Order: sequence, then C-alpha cells, then structure tokens
Amino acid sequence: MSPVQLVQQLNQIASPLSAQQVTDLQTLVAQLNPIQQAWVSGYLAASANAAMPSAQTTSLAPQANEASVLTILYGSQTGNAKGVANQLKEQAEAKGITVKLVNMSDYKTSQLKKEKFIVVAVSTYGEGEPPEDAENLHAFLASKKAPKLNGVKVAVIGLGDTSYEFFCQTAIDFEQRFNALGADTLVTRAELDVDYEEQATQWISGAVEAFEPEFKSNNQAGAQVIPMSGFAAAHAHSSQYNKQNPFAAELSLSQKITGRDSTKDVRHVEISLEESGITYQPGDALGVYFLNDETLVDAALAQTGLQGDEQVTVGQETLTVRQALIEKLELTQSYPGFVEKYASATNNKQLLALTEDKAALREYIEARQIFDVIAQNPAKLDAQVLVDCARKLQARLYSIASSQAEVEEEVHLTIGLVEFDAFDSEHLGGCSGYLARRAEEGASIKVFVEHNDNFRLPVDNNTPVIMVGPGTGIAPFRAFLQERDAREAEGENWLFFGNPHFTQDFLYQVELQGYVKSGLLTKIDLAFSRDQAEKVYVQDRLREQGEQVFAWLEKGAHFYICGDANRMAKDVHQVLLEIVTTFGGKNEEQAEQYLKDLRSANRYQKDVY
Repeated sequence: MSPVQLVQQLNQIASPLSAQQVTDLQTLVAQLNPIQQAWVSGYLAASANAAMPSAQTTSLAPQANEASVLTILYGSQTGNAKGVANQLKEQAEAKGITVKLVNMSDYKTSQLKKEKFIVVAVSTYGEGEPPEDAENLHAFLASKKAPKLNGVKVAVIGLGDTSYEFFCQTAIDFEQRFNALGADTLVTRAELDVDYEEQATQWISGAVEAFEPEFKSNNQAGAQVIPMSGFAAAHAHSSQYNKQNPFAAELSLSQKITGRDSTKDVRHVEISLEESGITYQPGDALGVYFLNDETLVDAALAQTGLQGDEQVTVGQETLTVRQALIEKLELTQSYPGFVEKYASATNNKQLLALTEDKAALREYIEARQIFDVIAQNPAKLDAQVLVDCARKLQARLYSIASSQAEVEEEVHLTIGLVEFDAFDSEHLGGCSGYLARRAEEGASIKVFVEHNDNFRLPVDNNTPVIMVGPGTGIAPFRAFLQERDAREAEGENWLFFGNPHFTQDFLYQVELQGYVKSGLLTKIDLAFSRDQAEKVYVQDRLREQGEQVFAWLEKGAHFYICGDANRMAKDVHQVLLEIVTTFGGKNEEQAEQYLKDLRSANRYQKDVY
C-alpha cells in the first residue's frame, strides 16, 4: 500500500486528525519522494517520543545500573570516516553490542570519564591537521582538563592520503593522547590510504571480535541501546547511489565563466540527476569519477611495452589493461606508493635510491604526475604488474553550487581547471581536465552526493549570514543564496568575494548583482587582488569592515569560509581574531574562546581544501 493510500484510509478509521488535517497531510505526502517520506516518518516519530512524558522517565530508569556501551567517535572532512563509523556501528550491533555513534563536534567531553569502550574513526587533512569537526576534542585530549581514562579500552582507525607527508597523523595523535590519559589500546591502530575500503572492512571485523567479549563481560543481559539525539535524521540522506555505487548522470553543460585574458580557466558545470531520486542540500559536495586522458594512457602503454588488450584484474573485475588505465586507476595525482612499487617492479636503481630518502621522494612526486614517472622511467612490464603498482582512481569532491529548490533535478559545480607546464608539456588535473577539456556535453559521468552536515545554513531563516568565498570558494554560497531566495528568508546575507581581476574573474557577476538589486544580498565586498598596485584579498576587506562584522556576530550571524585551507582560511581566521580583540574588547585568549564558542554553536563553519 502506498503512503498516499494509507493517508486516504485515515478518514475511514478512528483518526485523531481533523478532516482538514488529513487533507493537508495527504497533499504533503503526495509531493514527497520515498526518501523524504521516510525522513518525515522518522521526524514525526522522534517528535512524538520527545513529547511523551513516559518516554523521558523510561530513558532515565536504566541510569541506576547503566549498561556499558561502545562509543564510536568520528571526525570526517569528506564523509569517509563517517562511513567507516557507520559500518562499524552496523557490525557491532549485529553482534549484540550496544552502540553510541557520535560526531566529535557533538560529543560532550564531560562524558569521557563515564566511557569504558571507545573507537575513534578519524581522517587527516592538510599538514597533519584534524578535520573541522574533530578540532575541539583533539585539543581537549591534550589539555589539562582531560580526565584520567584508566581502564578504558580504545581502538583507532585512521584515514589519510600517502600523497601528504603527515599520513594519518590525526589518528596517531588520538591514540597517543588516549594512551597518555591511561586508556589501553585494544586493537592495533589502522592507518589506511585513499583506497581503504577492503582494509577498513577487515579491521572493523577484527575490532568487533575484540570488543565483543570485553563488552559482554561488562554488561548484564537485556541492556538497551542508548539513543543519540539527532542520529536518526541521518536516514534522510539515504540513497541507493553512493561512492561504491555511483549514479550514471549526464553532463549537460561545461561553460567557461572567466574572461578570455584571465589567468584562470573556471568552469560552470551542470549535471542532470534526472530519474536518480538523488537529493542534496546546500553545503553538500558532489563526488565525480572521471576518465584518464586516452592519449597519455596510450603513451604509458607504449613506454611499458604493452599493446593495451592484455587482460588484468582490478579488485574483482577483469578487463583490458587499457580500459583499466583509463577508467579504474589513479594516474595523475602522485604518491610515494606508486614510485616504490614501480621502482621495485622495474629494478630502477635511481628510483630505488630515491625511495630511501623520504624528503627527496616527496620533492620528486610534487613536480610529477604518475604519467611523468612512467614516461621518464620506461621499462617493459607485465600488464598485471603495472596495474598492481597503481591504486584505484578516487572520485574528486566538489562543493555543490546550486540549491535543488532552484534547479530541481540538476546539480551545478564551479570547477577551476588545474593546468601547469612541466617537462616541456602541458599538464592538466585529472577530473578538472576531464570536465573542462575532454568530456563532451551528453557524456555519462558517475557521481554521488557526499553530505556535509558541518556546513549548513541556519535553520532559522531570520538569522544573518556572512560568507567568505574567494575564487571557486563561491560555489556553496551560490547554493546558499539560491536556497535563501527560495525560502524567502528574511535574514541578512553578506558576501566577501575575491579573485585577480574584476573584468576577467568576477564569477557569477550577473547573478550576484541581481541578488544585490533584489535585496537578497544585503552587502557584498569585493577584493580583486591584481587591479591595483597593492594586492588586496578578502581578509583585507574583512579587516576594513571589522566593526560591522563584529556587530553582525553579536546579533547572531553565522560565519562561513570556503576555499584554500593553507593560506586564505588561516588568514581569515587570524583577521577574525583581530576583529574580536579590537571591537569586542577581549584579549587574545578570550578572542580564541569566542571563536571556539561560535564553532561549538555551529555558527563558524568551514569548507576548506
């Protein structure tokens, strides 16, 4: 029976709803897809439970003899660690283990002294830094306020990328800090590269097996699962399409939106999600799988003495080596593992010597794509050996630049083409090169949505927002503005945008000017760095507007940053500290706490890369 038919039957039974309420409910349900219907169902059930006095008293009853739980804490920059945490939760509950799954940003540190079993799933990004939602817990565990955790059993699984120097550093930090507080490591720490799925599954199975006897020996029979506020809402994001099962979407448009004389090639990309049922929210990212450049693949085959039709195995799939190199393997982004395996496979003495010096190896791969490593070190190889040197191609994540309230069954992206000259030839980024140069309109592109609950508009439409998004960092704020326009939100909106030149690089200029004219965009401050002798950036405009920025924060504004993590985001943060110090009358320590409090209240959010 469909949900609409079920609602229709309400009139025929003893219903607590009025005739008008039944009609309103029927109208709403008819407009919802199955995912939305499931979310509404869960939302109403949770609301009903929260409103029932008996539910509150029941939840308090077990506290006198509260059973132990396995607390899974996750910190996730792109959603991978969250996925691992959910997988662990499912397997643990299947073994009868009571689980509490919590995003680190939502975890109350006062609970630490009550824990007995903890698993940490955390990613590392940048220069060994914790993801945004793990920052506070990461810092707390190293502070004097952290409690002793003697007798606590802990296990840590880390996700990282060997392309970066401080591989899985955050996971290492968490385990060391837990151990320093007295906790015992129950399962050997996992440090997993980008191609982590199979190893993660193995580690999870081992971790569940290790925790199961520990957990059951500490609990009485009949222990109940402790519900976590807000967790049920995650089901709203469920979709049959994900990283492992992407949707074959159609590329509708790839249009350059920078001027002819611009130093940047930025593309506005539109992708059709028609018939997918995929939903997303402003702040989410789109994962895109791409095809490697066939010309470069054919050159690599020639350089390794292969015809291209040799059969190879990638995972559980058998295909030609040429198809594998085009569709399945990472050949642009360099990483130490490829050089090490390729050096060994070819017995190349120079490469082998290079792998002995980590600093020299990183300098070597920084200047080269994997295509370059092969071209500069040609050697005859067995097809399967070549394939085994490489890791699986990873989807690239792009901040979504549209609201479904505006574009419906489409998704828009703002993509800067990565291009540089090296070794007497032009080099392009893997995915950006594919979308900007090689993929034709109408091409089938595999995509999935990566939800980001740590980068969201305020629920209250009256709340003011400040958005700092230079360059392609404008993407999520275009989505924010479309969404607020569709909601007819009354809250003020202030955008800081920057790029090199006004005439060449003012992305979405007509749209933004339209929002200013309509009043949706209350204020816009622009920083075109190369249009005057002295370079001006968004952080400089922010400093100039410091008094008003602080006034907006004091009246409840949410503050957002999107873009470069290493320079821009850090500079903006520093200027924010200056603003709070200058106009809030606070010292440096108090200003830091002010921004921490904003973060804790989800009023200071970053989408940085």
